[in-house]
Amino acid sequence: MKINQFWIRVFGLFGIIGGLTLFAGDMLFYYDHSNTNFRENMGRASDFRIIASAITALLAAWFYMLGVIQVYHAFKPSKPVVRNTLLFCFGAIVIAYGVIHGAYVSIATSAKLATQYNLDINEAVSLAAETSNVLRLFVYPIFGVLSILFIVQVWKRKTLYPRWIILFFPLIPFLIQDFICNNLSGKIWIIVCGGYLNLILIVFFMASTIALWNINRISNNE
Repeated sequence: MKINQFWIRVFGLFGIIGGLTLFAGDMLFYYDHSNTNFRENMGRASDFRIIASAITALLAAWFYMLGVIQVYHAFKPSKPVVRNTLLFCFGAIVIAYGVIHGAYVSIATSAKLATQYNLDINEAVSLAAETSNVLRLFVYPIFGVLSILFIVQVWKRKTLYPRWIILFFPLIPFLIQDFICNNLSGKIWIIVCGGYLNLILIVFFMASTIALWNINRISNNE
């Protein structure tokens, strides 16, 4: 599949938009100016915020998938089996982002009912939360394969990416998530930690788009 410079940039922007869209969905669930308890904030969220957040899951999955096309193009120098494996892994992960976020609607709904009827909120959301955690277990091994594939290929210069893109690949920020969130508090904690997994993809797609902004022109001049 031949992609010109314009579309390389556009697909990267779609990835960024996907991250911003689902980050907004996270904030619709979590953000409250006076409380930092995620479940309590979901319990007080309006019906509109819960429904709107669910919609962002679908839109973001579409945008993210378009963004993955840019990464797929960056692996053009790699073997077809490597490119296709990357496409499968990255695609599976961003689709899972949307599915898991959509599953959070059940957590928010359970929290809302618990708040309305004075039930124990943690007990009310326990089944929905456990379901979300089980879904995540399917993603972790795929993310592991993707991380090894991406880092090795980039380091060996078998992609169109410069080596510095490894610093912005989601693996490193994912591994330091607990450290970062344990050192934040208040509103900034809600914003950063509530939308952390989408923020790291926003950063990655921004770095990817910058790295590939003039890649065809550079390749033609070599």
